[in-house]
Amino acid sequence: MSSLKLGVEVVGAHDLLAKDGQGSFCPFVELEFDGQRCRTTTKEKDLSPVWNESFYFNVSDPNKLSSLPLEAFVYNHNKANNAKTCLGKVRLTAPSFVNYSDAVVLHYPLEKRSILSRAKGELGLKVFVTDDPSIKPSNPLPAMDPDVVPKSIPKEKNGKRHTFFHLPNAKQPQQQQQKVTPAPPQQQMNYGVHEMKSGPQASKVVNMFPGSSSQPFDYALKETSPFLGGGRIVGGRVIRGDRPTSTYDLVEQMRFLFVRVVKARDLPSKDATGSLDPYVEVKVGNYKGITKHYEKKQNPEWNQVFAFSRETVQSSVLEVVVKDKALVKDDSVGFVRIDLHEVPTRVPPDSPLAAEWYRLEDKKGEKKKGELMLAVWYGTQADEAFPDAWHSDAIAPGDSTSVSLTYIRSKVYHSPRLWYVRVNVIEAQDLVPADKSRFPDAYVKVQIGNQILKTKSVQTRNMNPIWNEEFMFVAAEPFEDHLTFTVEDHAGPNKDETIGRTVIALNSIDRRADDRFVRTRWYNLEKSLSDAMDSDRAKKDKFHSRLHVRLCLDGGYHVLDESTQYSSDLRPTAKQLWKSSIGVLELGILNADGLQPMKTRDGKGASDTYCVAKYGHKWVRTRTIVNSLNPKYNEQYTWEVYDTATVLTVGVFDNSQIGGSDNTRDNKIGKVRIRISTLETGRVYTHCYPLLVLHPSGVKKLGELHLAIRFSSTSMVNMMSQYSRPLLPKMHYKRPLSVIQQDILRHQAVNIVAARLGRAEPPLRREVVEYMSDANAHLWSMRRSKANFLRLTSVFSGLFSAGKWFGEVCTWKKPITTVLVHILFAMLVCFPELILPTVFLYMFLTGVWNYRYRPRYPPHMNTSLSCADAVSPDELDEEFESFPASKSSDIVRMRYDRLRSVAGRIQTVVGDIATQGERLQALLSWRDPRATTIFVLLCLVAAIVLYVTPFQMIALLAGFYVMRHPRFRHKTPSAPINFFRRLPARTDSML
Repeated sequence: MSSLKLGVEVVGAHDLLAKDGQGSFCPFVELEFDGQRCRTTTKEKDLSPVWNESFYFNVSDPNKLSSLPLEAFVYNHNKANNAKTCLGKVRLTAPSFVNYSDAVVLHYPLEKRSILSRAKGELGLKVFVTDDPSIKPSNPLPAMDPDVVPKSIPKEKNGKRHTFFHLPNAKQPQQQQQKVTPAPPQQQMNYGVHEMKSGPQASKVVNMFPGSSSQPFDYALKETSPFLGGGRIVGGRVIRGDRPTSTYDLVEQMRFLFVRVVKARDLPSKDATGSLDPYVEVKVGNYKGITKHYEKKQNPEWNQVFAFSRETVQSSVLEVVVKDKALVKDDSVGFVRIDLHEVPTRVPPDSPLAAEWYRLEDKKGEKKKGELMLAVWYGTQADEAFPDAWHSDAIAPGDSTSVSLTYIRSKVYHSPRLWYVRVNVIEAQDLVPADKSRFPDAYVKVQIGNQILKTKSVQTRNMNPIWNEEFMFVAAEPFEDHLTFTVEDHAGPNKDETIGRTVIALNSIDRRADDRFVRTRWYNLEKSLSDAMDSDRAKKDKFHSRLHVRLCLDGGYHVLDESTQYSSDLRPTAKQLWKSSIGVLELGILNADGLQPMKTRDGKGASDTYCVAKYGHKWVRTRTIVNSLNPKYNEQYTWEVYDTATVLTVGVFDNSQIGGSDNTRDNKIGKVRIRISTLETGRVYTHCYPLLVLHPSGVKKLGELHLAIRFSSTSMVNMMSQYSRPLLPKMHYKRPLSVIQQDILRHQAVNIVAARLGRAEPPLRREVVEYMSDANAHLWSMRRSKANFLRLTSVFSGLFSAGKWFGEVCTWKKPITTVLVHILFAMLVCFPELILPTVFLYMFLTGVWNYRYRPRYPPHMNTSLSCADAVSPDELDEEFESFPASKSSDIVRMRYDRLRSVAGRIQTVVGDIATQGERLQALLSWRDPRATTIFVLLCLVAAIVLYVTPFQMIALLAGFYVMRHPRFRHKTPSAPINFFRRLPARTDSML
């Protein structure tokens, strides 16, 4: 029998429905899973019972776990007739079955068992999967006797070690969805690099913002028609070619000669000691790669792969040379020569090519002692050996030294899972300050890593200060930092003395996925940090100062680690709250054209570029193409999509770790953002995106990036239902975070992600992570402020146009139009039931009419919309200024004065809006007794007139009066406007 088990911890319930007529009842919970049943104990007269009992169920067939439901029924035990009444049930399926480390307590609302039954309240459960053989299954129920009390397994201690089982048949739900909505075969997740077919390309320029201010032609988006693996892309559709298609069809196919140097044996030595320091040199034409060398080893093992681009191979012979590093001159130990015309071709999913032993030869072609194991084949970038191979484009022709593989290879990264840590510092007890003659002026310093927050100083007449302050931190799994509390006494100016500290491991803190109550805890304070880290010391000493806190890991939030406008993931931290994916996003990074040199090498401009793509938790990095201004990447990646209101970001960077650069920071060349909701399902988008970067000297185009993108939906119903759900998890609305909190936490989250990704190999550097995450988007920019103001005016331009048109109607500039408006107005007044249908029908017809003019391309950055084409040099210099400012005092004063003038105009507008609102309030406030008297009497007259006069008549007269002919108008304002402008406001009370 399988050792896989489903663990269920029944925590408690609350707000249950009373059934005994006395406002209470005797509840118990019955669990059913895979033909097994278990029951908790019965709680007497309790509407909010707490059980904290654990049960384990055997899983008979692990392959069927995804289709087995867990049902939890809440019953009321009636002792009078020994019967039970169902109060509600909870039904959970495979998405709720997670590993023990990911499991948190969730409170599920009780559902009705039948249509006629009633249900109320919630049931708290913690569900997880384990394959620990030491855990025994719970005793099942022998019969339906409510008096039988099962034996429950107590909760595991913190020291209990678990091994966890990954759910089998994880793709089964996706396969079932594909039966409803057929999806292309590319939906299988693949983190590698894939192949495509190459061919000529054609392009045309697309107008990015119809109707808006156009940008320069060179900055426009260009639609292309490349020949990819699936055929030529024309208008987003694939036109099949004669050659067979590839599974990964969003990049062009690139052919490589792969050489795997496995090992050598019985190598001859050329010195008197009989030892050698061997290494291998692989040479094809003008390109050669070198393995690492071993010291004094005649049977070395390298197992290293070399990839030579077939386009640059100018030779018909592959030469593999074994050399000795210990010799004065790297004289050869032996040669292996292979005719490239005899090399086989391998296409995945064929098995890897078996390596063969080759006898070494001398320069004359005679056999020598020693053998070298090699595997040589032709393949594409879809080969499994491609990502970790040495590449010929990592060096220049004729160069004998290659760049370290650490900095050039392609890689897939996963950002750590982030948690919000909620800390509530309540009080301290029995503090002992250094100076016992005074009461301490105490505060608490809370620290996780480099995040430090402090409470206010509290001075009381006893040793038990109370703070009751709450803080939020960010932590990443696996938890490496500890939560440290330090109670300090502000003894004097610049003099803080430590009273005590305690250290808490983040793994020991309770996790929650909702806003349930978390119990508080007391922690002993130690004098030194080493004592605080010693968990056994608390048992030795008798007296301790203590700290009272409430701690929890909030998994119901989505930890914002990027700008909210460009979020690529909106899921909460707790995996149990994740919904199933709604589609698959595929990205083909084809090539870059016309890149600007970012460094100087051998007296010439050069660039060593790579691309980074970010979506969700998955980051990808292409290989670095060395010394090329028109690099070809042709790498394809795939992501699962959980929400269409997310953004894919692709950036291009110059690798400064290779050499020839003035600094150690990777220079940004540009980036592209693509919102998933703007993509049509199933269409292939192939465009050249201009790489625009804002520099202190102005906006610059540093090249173009050619991408192929396709979004495929796995379930149209789930995708459409997303539009009715909240954008963020529920905790953001139940216990919202302030704007200041969000900015601080986002900054900390970006720092944590950058630190974790910077420890990978090759490292994803901090400047790359910050640029991709828009870490500095919250800083002040005059250019960005102008752009946002113009965006706001553009939003209201339709209203302004409608008001201008109505003004022309009222002034009778076009008499025929005015007469028609009068007739339409009279019809709507006489038949008011037609107003709303007419409005919605008009919007429907407008939408249908605009369908033929719908955008057929992804949106891209617009220099005119961003006000980047008309910004002054000083404003750009201010935008790139560090924070805090480092310029001279004169420049800072000038910018401050400019900001004051802009803020003064905004202040005037805000004041005018407030004045109009205060005048409305003054109508009935009697601040102006004469004006209020007039208004009250007019209200009385209006009430009488409206009561005795039909509403249609009043509306017709009012409308005709507003649209009256100019000969019946006066050039001075009307009486109501004059009356309103004379009302008082609170400006008189302003200082």
